[in-house]
Amino acid sequence: MANETKGTLLLKGDPKIAIKKLSLPMILAMLVQTLYNLVDGIWVAGLGSNALAAIGLFFPIFMIIIALASGLGIGASSEISRKIGEKNKEGADSAAIISILLAIGLGLITAIILLITIKPILQSIGADGKTLNLTLDYAYILIIFSPLLMFNNVSNGILRGEGDAKKAMYAITAGSLLNIFLDPLFIYGFKLGIKGAAYATVISFSISSFLIIYWMFIKRKTYLNITFKDYKYDHNILKKILKVGVPASLSQISMSIAIFVLNVFAVKAGGDLGVAVFTSSWRIINFGTVPLIGITMAVTTVTGAAYGQRDGEKLSTTHLYSIKFGLIISFIVMITIFIFAPQIAKIFTYSKDGSLIYNDLVKALRVMSLFLPGVPFGMFTSSMFQGIGHGVKSLIVSINRTIIMQVFFSWLYIFVFKIGLSGVWWGIVTGNAVSSVITFTWGRFTIKKLRQMERI
Repeated sequence: MANETKGTLLLKGDPKIAIKKLSLPMILAMLVQTLYNLVDGIWVAGLGSNALAAIGLFFPIFMIIIALASGLGIGASSEISRKIGEKNKEGADSAAIISILLAIGLGLITAIILLITIKPILQSIGADGKTLNLTLDYAYILIIFSPLLMFNNVSNGILRGEGDAKKAMYAITAGSLLNIFLDPLFIYGFKLGIKGAAYATVISFSISSFLIIYWMFIKRKTYLNITFKDYKYDHNILKKILKVGVPASLSQISMSIAIFVLNVFAVKAGGDLGVAVFTSSWRIINFGTVPLIGITMAVTTVTGAAYGQRDGEKLSTTHLYSIKFGLIISFIVMITIFIFAPQIAKIFTYSKDGSLIYNDLVKALRVMSLFLPGVPFGMFTSSMFQGIGHGVKSLIVSINRTIIMQVFFSWLYIFVFKIGLSGVWWGIVTGNAVSSVITFTWGRFTIKKLRQMERI
């Protein structure tokens, strides 16, 4: 029997302690990563509108790559934590090896397909001239390194799966902080322009990946023994990883589709200024959900371990405690945004043109802050479904929340009740509230059924 680590003991112990200890490092990592994304945008903005347009054109394609990578990471984390709960060390090792091979293989396929198709794709959506060339300069560099990006996300999922959130935090934080410092150096210092932004990103997640490679393969400071010598392929483990990973990837893509539709609604209701209000307010609300995203990663891992242990009581406790923990954070963030909406809005509207949307932005922030308390009920139940291997349920939950409920209520308020641009904000809040009630009820029913089966 392999030596237990602090992480595996944490997963098998008190779920309340596990949720807190695994959440806090990931919350910090997500906040630093979000800060990097913000700073990256600021540095690129200095190159002018063509560079910003180039980043914007490639962004949806890049988000698909990220969705595939993070989905696989969730699949790996879920399967490994369940195997650890089952005390199946060999199965957990196998899940880690399969996940890494899958990540590299998928990364290579993605890179080859996109290198061939990226130019026609961009041309088909209207990119041409200088903007097209800038987009390609940026895109080709990131596409070539897709296998490493996939590996990075999946290996972080492996670390979370064995309860080692601190190493995952160190890797993500190191990469993000490095990127913040490399951006100005490569963009302006080395005069590489938009290529510099891409190189800074690639170098940063390469360093993050090398840290993980050092821990996993050189120092071997992990619970899992990841070695390709005498490895025996297990088709069932691959199926279980994909059963969670593929729906998780599709869930993230569904969110992008919903935002695209809501942008269209914002244009219809408020023109270009409507989109500006929606984009700015949604960015702030998304920042408010960052701590909750950190908790979701812990929920997947801890519920996975509880399911592997066949401990229905622990599974139920993990689900309810994580929601209570998330609610406390949600209410704090909601109250902060609601009270300081005028000051936050000033940050985005200090220019003469920006002042035109100030009043609408304050209103949007106050309405959309009400979105936050409903998030833990839906988001953490979805993560619980991923933890217990019910990936399709998690996908249904995401589609119901984003594409069905939020889009439906926004459409209803704007086009039927004719309440204008605020219909988008109230549609998001109402859709999220309704879907959260449905999701939470489904989650509790699922846990009840599992506990009944456990008793039988």
